[in-house]
Amino acid sequence: MQFKDVVGQSELKSHLIQEVLADKVSHAQLFLGKPGFGSLPMALAFVQYLFCENKQPNDSCGVCSSCRKTKDLQHPDLHFSFPVVQAINKKSDAFLTDWRAQIKENPYFNLNIWLKRTDEKGRKPIIGTEESQEIIKKLNLKSYEGGYKVMIIWMAEEMNPQCSNKLLKILEEPPAKTLFILVCESQEYILQTILSRTQLVKVPRLHIEELSSHLKNNFSLTNDNAESLAARVDGDFLEALEMLGDSVEQDENRELFIQLMRVCYKKDVIPMMDWAENAAAITKEKQKIFLRYCLHMFRQSMLKNYTNDQLTKVSDEENAFLKNFSKFITGNNILDFMKTFNDAHYHIERNANPKILFTNICFQVMRYIHVA
Repeated sequence: MQFKDVVGQSELKSHLIQEVLADKVSHAQLFLGKPGFGSLPMALAFVQYLFCENKQPNDSCGVCSSCRKTKDLQHPDLHFSFPVVQAINKKSDAFLTDWRAQIKENPYFNLNIWLKRTDEKGRKPIIGTEESQEIIKKLNLKSYEGGYKVMIIWMAEEMNPQCSNKLLKILEEPPAKTLFILVCESQEYILQTILSRTQLVKVPRLHIEELSSHLKNNFSLTNDNAESLAARVDGDFLEALEMLGDSVEQDENRELFIQLMRVCYKKDVIPMMDWAENAAAITKEKQKIFLRYCLHMFRQSMLKNYTNDQLTKVSDEENAFLKNFSKFITGNNILDFMKTFNDAHYHIERNANPKILFTNICFQVMRYIHVA
């Protein structure tokens, strides 16, 4: 993968290129950012640039032998470690075919997508003790091509404590020309002793303009729809892909939001209960997307009220609804709305009862919408 294939992140790309050209590559780096920000694609592009035999000022050449092997995920000095379901196999190598297929299909993916590909039972994957032994064994071998040996550990927060502890020594005193790249979404679950041995590379959320331009150029969206979607997902390309997967779903989220606001404004309890039951019946992933959509609409309402429409990023249909609705979202209730829907997203993630949760949302919205 080349840097040009990674969405946005121009500043980080420049930083990584300069690191290689100045020969100041830290032996252990932690790429921290959500999968939709491009942490794994950025790590892959960085490694390809590192291996490239004919480095260009802004990217790898893409045509040399090393670039071709890295792009095909077949370079003998590039190794991968990632979470696997221990009941199937305890080592990543057993899943390399699936791993390569997933990256070639779409390098922007999360643990849930990976699990759907590798385990139909949906069991929790981890990086275990046996995997740490494989990592140490691979990195103690000589480089095949005389340059760097690279180990990319994806979702490093899924390493269990035993695995983490076994890697401490090699992280602190690695063999010559060895590079660790730990890719993770949350450093909260990584041992402090691991963090202290790595250089932090933050992969920030994508700029809305960068993401909007990419969506418009690659998915045949109008400028308004691309800007609306980019603003809604808050710089997360993976989330944008999920929403693009079904244009009907986008219309459904808008209608579900409008219905919620209308029944709550009218204080119609029976329609409110019906709405909650309908919302509880959709899948967990769709519920999470809907809640994020609601947060987007609240933010756009505030922008419409206080910036004279100069900063709003909505479609024509959304704009038509906000023309009358936005006046009900003010400084008096916006924090309550945001907290309620953020909390709901948190609890849905943790398997809260959806019918109780959405019923509670109805009554909270009914209260807030009348204090504007």
